[in-house]
Amino acid sequence: MKQFLPVLLALLIFAGCKPEPKNANPNLSESEHLVMATDWFQKSAEMRACYYQTFTLAKYKLTEKQNAYKGGKPTAVVLDIDETVLDNSPFEVHLINTGQLYSGKLWQDWTRKGTAKALPGAVNFTHYAKSLGVEVIYISNRKTNELEITLENLKSEGFPNADSNFVFLRPKDKSGDKTERRNFVNINYDVLLYIGDNLTDFSQIYGDRGADLGFSLVDSTKNLFGEDYIILPNPMYGEWEGALYGNDYSLSAEQKRNLRKQLLDGY
Repeated sequence: MKQFLPVLLALLIFAGCKPEPKNANPNLSESEHLVMATDWFQKSAEMRACYYQTFTLAKYKLTEKQNAYKGGKPTAVVLDIDETVLDNSPFEVHLINTGQLYSGKLWQDWTRKGTAKALPGAVNFTHYAKSLGVEVIYISNRKTNELEITLENLKSEGFPNADSNFVFLRPKDKSGDKTERRNFVNINYDVLLYIGDNLTDFSQIYGDRGADLGFSLVDSTKNLFGEDYIILPNPMYGEWEGALYGNDYSLSAEQKRNLRKQLLDGY
């Protein structure tokens, strides 16, 4: 028994005095909610499969539409840029590591690097579109003061039409509504397909999602998806998140955290 007592005492001390992990922080970062979404985007083979599958579908639809086209205008495919053709997940990692939330300044600190990588299947798809005689056009809500570095980034990743004639960014004094830019493209082209990761990459009717978070809007236009609209997965950010907060990003981190939980359906 005497021999056992020192061992028992050591075990009790160890159990009661387990050291805290190095640099442990009892308070969650405001960007902690991005971790699993960004892990999935960067590290899951399923993400790559989704992108390859989506661009394969886009090839089939574009070929079908181009072969059937009888109009008089040149044809085009319109793509979003961020999380559609370029991967900005390192920016999300920066937010996680620094505990910061998105801001225009932080975003432009990232885009100025011009190092976003092409997403799986995107370069191949855009060159395929060109081989069909379909023009490749990019409409993005990056600001116009990001144009030069955006063109350089697209060019360095091998995308065609990395040229200001084919890349339409958001004017500084305008909202993120892409309708005006889509209408401008439609003057000279018949757009066969729109590709993006956010519903308003397709139409501004999805801009006001309402209390049901846009479900009824999507249900009422379901026949357009896979036909005229091709959507890609982005669990990291988007207007879907803003809808959870009633588009009120001024809510505190705790309020946002609570809403993200409260809106979940469980058992």
